[in-house]
Amino acid sequence: MDKIIGFIGCGNMGQAMIGGLVKSDTIAPKNIIASTSKGKVIENRFGIRTTRSNIDVASQADYIILAVKPNIYGMVLEEIKDHIKENAVVISIGAGISSRFLTDKLNPGTKYIKTMPNTPAMVGEGMTAISPGDRLSDEELKEIIKIFEAFGKVEVLDEGLMDGFTAVSGSSPAYVYILIEAMADAAVLEGIPRNQAYTMAAQAVLGSAKMVLETSVHPGQLKDNVCSPGGTTIEAVASLEENGFRSAIIEAMKACADKSREMSK
Repeated sequence: MDKIIGFIGCGNMGQAMIGGLVKSDTIAPKNIIASTSKGKVIENRFGIRTTRSNIDVASQADYIILAVKPNIYGMVLEEIKDHIKENAVVISIGAGISSRFLTDKLNPGTKYIKTMPNTPAMVGEGMTAISPGDRLSDEELKEIIKIFEAFGKVEVLDEGLMDGFTAVSGSSPAYVYILIEAMADAAVLEGIPRNQAYTMAAQAVLGSAKMVLETSVHPGQLKDNVCSPGGTTIEAVASLEENGFRSAIIEAMKACADKSREMSK
């Protein structure tokens, strides 16, 4: 792709995306520019161009990725809206940022798209939902999907489903990290060294996820396949059910989606 990709902001999510793009060779590092106060560190790490000016990014990039916290989107858009190149596309990755918000904050006619990636993009295993704006051409949508496919999988969703996506993918790595940490703690309690415990727990999660993705077998069936009658696994599953494991996950995701909806207001 010959287009210039610009990142306004270069925190954890921005770096995860840049790392995925560079590692995949989808876009040459010279065609990526980011605004950041850590220019030399970012340049040395990824080989991209950096600047301290958001306006520099907006005036050069064909695709402008807003990799800043949602609470400062309004301020950033006010700063750059008069400097965005004609036909450039603004890409929102912020939770709770609605199309109505982007329409209100950008100049009339500016193209935009609402997306939600997650941090596993850094290792090429991201999950991104995309809700296209009305003004994008088919070619632009294909290029944006290609950008996000450089570091994971992409699904196109109606905007009304994006709050739910935030809960199931955008924020869920945090839930999984807690699960891995808890599993490792239990293994340490059983006498397994800490480093080995983290490896074992993380690999178990990775392998289980791949079973779901690559076999297309229902997760419930995969669970049943592991649970021998009167065995160790069903004993553990019974304990999880007794302690509200499923309901805790469902309630946490509902709280996440509700927060996303609240932020969008």
